[in-house]
Amino acid sequence: MIKAPAVIPTHVSLIMDGNGRWAEERGKERVFGHFEGVESVRSVMETSVELGIRYVSFFAFSEENWGRPDAEVNTLMNLMFKAMENELPTFRKHDVRFMVLGNREHLPKNLVATIDRVMKETEDAKGLTMILFLSYSGKWDILQASRKLAYDLIEKPELGVDADIFSHYLVTDGIPDPDLLIRTSGEKRISNYMLWQMAYTEFVFTDTLWPDFRKEEYLKALEEYASRDRRFGKIK
Repeated sequence: MIKAPAVIPTHVSLIMDGNGRWAEERGKERVFGHFEGVESVRSVMETSVELGIRYVSFFAFSEENWGRPDAEVNTLMNLMFKAMENELPTFRKHDVRFMVLGNREHLPKNLVATIDRVMKETEDAKGLTMILFLSYSGKWDILQASRKLAYDLIEKPELGVDADIFSHYLVTDGIPDPDLLIRTSGEKRISNYMLWQMAYTEFVFTDTLWPDFRKEEYLKALEEYASRDRRFGKIK
């Protein structure tokens, strides 16, 4: 059993950055970094299970990423498809509930079918909830929530609007807001990711490229989080 940090977050989210640079530094095509990055996802998932973290989420593919070269996008979609198929036994072993959140409109049909099947087969898991944000952006999430709420207000004007009501229309309804966001590769921005949900999230940025981000690096980020004094705008 690994030594747990003094404070364990409920929800850790990760922006997996640096796959392409990792591959290029080794004289390989960018897609090799994405393949190696799957091992980092598995390492973070298994460490989260061991520590008793309840939710871990990964920003896998943004809506803006559709603008990348077709060859890279197609490789990423195939990688997602194969990874979900291959990791199902691991999800079962660790009692992991698997979820995918985002705009499905542009996703390949075979990938959507696999997503639905893996989510269905793990929906009763009682351990870690692992969330993959796929074809997602924070602005899209807020817009789709606003549209749904507007339609409901036409039917039920007495419903009213406040932050709690609005949050139920986001794709993360029922999921705690992230306590900690980790971004790899030295970039220091959130890239249109969970804009509403991260109002009071703690940020940890590391220079480590995603394919090199394994258990030791993850524990360092969690230790950094444990040292923070979270006041949520109040005074202790």
